[in-house]
Amino acid sequence: MMKRGKQLNGSAAEVEAAFYDALNRADVEALMLLWADDDEIFCVHPGGPRLHGHAAIQASWEAILERGGLQMRPSQLYETHNLMSAVHTVVEGITAGASEPAHLLATNVYMKTPQGWRMVMHHVSVAPGPMPSGQHPPSSLH
Repeated sequence: MMKRGKQLNGSAAEVEAAFYDALNRADVEALMLLWADDDEIFCVHPGGPRLHGHAAIQASWEAILERGGLQMRPSQLYETHNLMSAVHTVVEGITAGASEPAHLLATNVYMKTPQGWRMVMHHVSVAPGPMPSGQHPPSSLH
């Protein structure tokens, strides 16, 4: 179990906003504070293996963010929740490092813990085709 320096007791939506803010700022420490203390956490990056536990997930984010923030903005949120869990699916719009704006599909799963809402899974895949209609490419990567 990892020690946490501060408490974040907001909603799953607030944890998600903090997650994308930390990605955009390349702040791995802040990013990892948003994950559940339980080591039964999972992360799948586009085209990558399933990562299990804090050490593997933190190492992956350190490698991804070593060159700076991702400039990613989530949109088209769909969510389902109950008292103890929430599942969010979003389109992650990316502009940094891309010749054209790109988008990814993400599923973020949150659980209510004694410390508040925390992420337990982040699973991302490359989205097929152009940005879905009705959406403008975001001005804000993974």
